[in-house]
Parts: sequence; C-alpha cells; structure tokens
Amino acid sequence: MRVLITGATGFIGSHLAAELHRKGYELRCLVRRSSNLSSLSDLPIEYVYGDLFSEQVLCEAVRGTQYIYHVAGITKAKTKADYFRGNHIATKNLLHAVRTEKPQLRRFVHISSQAAVGPTRGGTITDETTPFHPITTYGISKMEAEKECLAVMEEIPITIVRPPAVYGPRDKDIFEFFNTMNKGLQPMVGFNKKEVSLIHVKDLIDGIVLAAEADIGAGETYFISSERFYNWKEVGEITSRIMGKKVLHVRIPEIAVYTIAAIAELYSLVSRRAVLLNWEKAKDIVQDSWTCSIKKAMTELGFKESFTLEQGITDTVGWYKHHGWL
Repeated sequence: MRVLITGATGFIGSHLAAELHRKGYELRCLVRRSSNLSSLSDLPIEYVYGDLFSEQVLCEAVRGTQYIYHVAGITKAKTKADYFRGNHIATKNLLHAVRTEKPQLRRFVHISSQAAVGPTRGGTITDETTPFHPITTYGISKMEAEKECLAVMEEIPITIVRPPAVYGPRDKDIFEFFNTMNKGLQPMVGFNKKEVSLIHVKDLIDGIVLAAEADIGAGETYFISSERFYNWKEVGEITSRIMGKKVLHVRIPEIAVYTIAAIAELYSLVSRRAVLLNWEKAKDIVQDSWTCSIKKAMTELGFKESFTLEQGITDTVGWYKHHGWL
C-alpha cells in the first residue's frame, strides 16, 4: 500500500512515517526543496518536491496512493492570513487534487487539533459532539480545514483526528517547558488549577493509524488523547522528579502573560520569525481547561494509551538529554 504524508519532516509526521514504514507501507512524502530531511534519513521514501499550493505537484503527489495522511499545518505565524493559508487553504487544495486525480483511496486522514473545537466550557468535557467554538486564529483556521473535509466526505473516505497537546522526542514546542524545568523554574499561569489532556507522540501515532485502518473510521472524527486529565503542577512534579531537579514554582498573573505576548509580537514584527508566545497563544494558555474525552476512540477503534505520563516524560527527557537538547 502506498501512502502519502504531508508534513513528514515535522514532529508528528516524522514519527508517523517511521511507524508506517515499520508496518510495511510504501512511503511517499511531499517536501520542499529546502526541507531538513534528517528525521527521515533512515527511511526508504519517494519524495515529491513542492508544496500544498501547486495543483500540478499535488496531483502528482496523490496519484496512485491508497492512504493520505495530511499532517502539514501552521502552528505559529506572523499574520492571520498565514494561519489560513497554511491550514485552511492548504487542506482545500489537497482535497481538490484528490477530487481531480481520483486515486483509489482507502482513507484520507486529516490531522486537526483540539484547538479547532476550543477549550472546555461549562465543566462539560469536550467530545466529538461539542460544537465548534475556537478562540484563536489558529483554531479557526483548523476548524475551516475540518469543514472542507466535512463538505466532501460523501466523495472521499475521510477521517478527522484531533490531538490535544502532544509531547515526545523531537518536539520543539513543549520542549520549552522541559528546558525551563531543567533550569529549576516552573512558571504557573494564573491562580486556578488548569487541567489539560496530553498525549505522548507514539500513542498519538498508534491512534492515527488505528483510525485510518478501521473500516468504521470513514466519515468519522476522533479525539486521540490521554485517558485522564492532568494539571500543570502535577506534570511539573513528575518532571522535576525524573530530572532530579529542585524546581521553584512561579505564579504568573494572566495579565502578565498577555503583556509578555504583546511584547513578543512587537519583536516578531521586526524579525523574520514567528514567536512561540504571541497574543493568540496567550489566549490558549490562560484557559482553565483544555480537556477532551476519548470514549469514542476507545469504543470504536480499541484505542488505549501505552505510555503513562511518567513513562512518557522519562522517554522524552531521555531523548532530549541524549541529543544534547538538555
């Protein structure tokens, strides 16, 4: 079976490529000429060079595939237009290529985000029936990408997967949490207990592949996440114990988070890089709860976590140390 992966050079995409190779799939990856292919160097891959904005390239990429995993997306950007271009328009273009080329697809798997739905509201845990209520431009752009998928589900066998916060080897975003912990500090946003769903990348990949291969998954949406919820104080205590570090917990008022984000955004205007903490990200951070139910994935797909939080953090910290990140 030939699979196409977009975003294969990224954190989630590179782990997905390795697992699909292990399972015997023939890999095709859409990459830019400038892409760093080091995370894929040990895998036999047919590369299609280009991006998600060339119809000719996309038709070539989807031709003759049985599975498409659309992982590529923009998580941080300098402008709102960049979010929509990288998430909404890119997905629309890929779906158009599928409809044009008409490969004999067994499944098109769209990797969305919990941000497309929004944070937990009113104490009711978010699940697949929760109406869209994204709070950031990133979340809105991912919602619009999902809507593109929903519009063509009668033509294309599509499965939507929504991860929460994902951590694990090679991650660069949540790495900043581990890096700060390694320096003996844990910033704690606000004064309320903030709950989150978390998942180790290898468990996420297992869930993605389960969703793709299950007949029942066509036309469905699934949260793939942890079975329980965590608060950041708990995550910090486990991390400090694994690192062998004494950590100072520093409470940061939510208004200070917005202030720091505003300053960072001003910096990004004069630099060439999008910053990790901007005004949009600040909206996410100050929310009291980002939790989701995985009952549907457990019932319909048989999904189950293999990593406890302690095992997952041990694996992640070990990788960071081995590769000199910590």
